[in-house]
Amino acid sequence: MKKLLPISISFLMIVPTVFAQKKETVELQRDVALLQDQMRSMQRSMDEKLATLTVMIQQTLDSANKANTAVAVLEAGLRDKLKDQEAKLVVPVTNVGAKVDSFSEDMKGLRGSVDDVNAKMNKMQAQIIDLANAVKTLAAPPPPPPAAISPSASQAPTGPPPGTSAESLYNNAMRDRLAGNADLALAGFNDFLKYFSGTDLAPNSQYYVGELFYGKGDMDAALRAFDAVLEKYPDNNKTPDALFMKGKVLVKMSERDEAAKQFRELRKRFPTHDLAAKAAGELRALGLSPAGTPSGSKKKK
Repeated sequence: MKKLLPISISFLMIVPTVFAQKKETVELQRDVALLQDQMRSMQRSMDEKLATLTVMIQQTLDSANKANTAVAVLEAGLRDKLKDQEAKLVVPVTNVGAKVDSFSEDMKGLRGSVDDVNAKMNKMQAQIIDLANAVKTLAAPPPPPPAAISPSASQAPTGPPPGTSAESLYNNAMRDRLAGNADLALAGFNDFLKYFSGTDLAPNSQYYVGELFYGKGDMDAALRAFDAVLEKYPDNNKTPDALFMKGKVLVKMSERDEAAKQFRELRKRFPTHDLAAKAAGELRALGLSPAGTPSGSKKKK
């Protein structure tokens, strides 16, 4: 009996412990079951959301494919329209280009014809001058006997040398000028002025004399030559050139006020001439406006 008492006591102590562990196991199983239920709910939610996202992606892809198809159709339509417009414009543009080329060729031909006419007119003018000189020579009284000619009279020129014509003299001088033979050109133009000063080409000769002196750096002689053009031949085709070059000579001679007068006179008398714009540039270079007002910062002493 005494032996059973400790065993009974031990049993009674173990039983509550076993019951406590069983209760904890049941609670743990309940928690695991609850957790599994929550996991299943989350899985169902994720599946539903994934299905919805898949549908949305498919719809987006369908919309993108439709947009690409629309863009391709629009691009094809634009390409076809561009080709059609190009086909319609190529022929007219080609025709216009051909007409412009033809017009340019016609203008070149017309310009050449005008140059030929001018050359023939100059030649005819020189021939008329030669004929007039020949008539004057024939109409002049015969020269006195050699014994009656005084030394001073024998040295005075009576006309151009035999065989010298206005045309040949002027053309030779021009040829020397264009070739850069300034001294020969000066001699030729001076001879022309000596024998044919009353002809239509005299203003040209006088102007080229001034131009040649300007090129040689002889400003005094150039100024006298340009003054002769303006004084002896006031109304001719070289008047604007003479005014412009006289102004440039005066600039070289530091005569700014006198130079400005020549440039302004050129602009006043020949406002549409090509040299009028160049005269305005020369005035601005002097620190003056074309109208005569100083420009301030560009004023020179």
